[in-house]
Amino acid sequence: MEEAPHQNSELASFDRPRSRKPPVPPRATSRNAASYTVPFMDFLTDNPTVFHAVSSLASDLDTAGFKKLNERDNWKLKQGEKYYVERNGSSMIAFTIGEEWEPGHGACILAGHVDALSVRLKPIPKLETKAGYLQLGVAPYAGALNSTWWDRDLGIGGRVLVKESSGKITTKLVKLNYPIARVPTLAPHFGAAAQGPFNPETQMVPIIGLDDSGSTYGDDTTNDKPTLLGGEGAFASTQPERLVKAIAGELGISDYSTIVNWELELFDTQPAQVGGLDKEFIFAGRIDDKLCSWAALQALISSSSSEPADTPIAESPSSTKTLKVVGLFDDEEIGSLLRQGARSNFLPETIARINDALSSSSTPSPSATARTFANSFLISSDVTHAVNPNFLGAYLPQHAPRLNVGVAVSADPNGHMTTDAVSTALLTRIAERCGSKLQLFQIRNDSRSGGTVGPMLSSATGMRAIDAGIPQLSMHSVRATTGSLDPGLGVRLFQGALDWYEVVDGEFREG
Repeated sequence: MEEAPHQNSELASFDRPRSRKPPVPPRATSRNAASYTVPFMDFLTDNPTVFHAVSSLASDLDTAGFKKLNERDNWKLKQGEKYYVERNGSSMIAFTIGEEWEPGHGACILAGHVDALSVRLKPIPKLETKAGYLQLGVAPYAGALNSTWWDRDLGIGGRVLVKESSGKITTKLVKLNYPIARVPTLAPHFGAAAQGPFNPETQMVPIIGLDDSGSTYGDDTTNDKPTLLGGEGAFASTQPERLVKAIAGELGISDYSTIVNWELELFDTQPAQVGGLDKEFIFAGRIDDKLCSWAALQALISSSSSEPADTPIAESPSSTKTLKVVGLFDDEEIGSLLRQGARSNFLPETIARINDALSSSSTPSPSATARTFANSFLISSDVTHAVNPNFLGAYLPQHAPRLNVGVAVSADPNGHMTTDAVSTALLTRIAERCGSKLQLFQIRNDSRSGGTVGPMLSSATGMRAIDAGIPQLSMHSVRATTGSLDPGLGVRLFQGALDWYEVVDGEFREG
């Protein structure tokens, strides 16, 4: 491949200690895909929870000059400016308004999800000591706590609500990067008991420490009197004492009663890393779908920069009449039904508020938003399945995406994907304009297709839409694999979509 020598030189430095993290390139080009590898891996490693991921992406937007909005406030927007808004700290919508964009004009929208399979603490996770082990009450989010979670080094992180001395409730992000938990397997020497199936409530309970005080084998009770950290009735009193102290210590909290509540989850602590003889792969946790989400947001930042476009044709893109949007949602893995999910009013209401803010009338017409949706194009960017050489029979010929080649269009005749002939033709033209390569994926008739945010968003808004995502192996495993060039290839196509949509849409407009 043309990029192979460049790729190896870019990634060689990953094996050596880095005093400073490499920056994300200002724009994706035909030759710098490898420059996105390490920044993406750093993002995965540094941001293990959905709250950390959204906070990190918001920081990228702040650095790029985007202005943060609040849903509770009245929005005063201007053409040519860049904005973003969060909901629940776990979903966000960022957008740039073209210098000539007017209410009713179209938008190019990239949509994905930032949640990932995880193991979350129960509201009261304090368990009785068993055989000298401290354990933690947890519940699987989506398909987590599957067999790939056994014997992994698990850290803990999330968000903590703290009451300040002024009485104000603030949110603080926390993570303990060292392993605090593990779900131990039973050695095969025990025969049938080690074969499963296993009960996720009683046999997949993480161990988090040792406590031999008053507990013996088979005794499910402890002689210790319960410790009420923070006083009776305090939230901290319902949580494991040593965990409260660890979290409080990480945040510098000395008064445990000020911890109002928290949302914490366990995560695999092994860092993302390159692999393969020539470092062709990225091995990491939480690739689905932080891969497409990160690439989409970097594409929006790149598309809004003043750097010249790198195109394989003489023509330069024009997007001054385009509203460029990236929507990153929570809860996709469990159906997107909550207020921070893609089925909520978050995206439709944001588009409506943009139209209202730029309307010349004091009473904006709903028809402007309807026209915007009719003039828009949605790319649902969720990861898709790369071909697995050990299971070639599970794939359709000519529909088996490879790593380090390009984004794959996903099709499904039963509506699990939003792809159709029009949207495929539109994205193909965009790929031709920006010099990207597209692949295809469709599941076999004897397999079950997954879903994305595409169908729900396109049906709610009426936008033309396509499902197109970056390939990965081992989807829904605690550790997965993608190509080391794939983050950069994703940025390039998504950036091209934002740059070229206005021009390409003109080729498809009737009349």
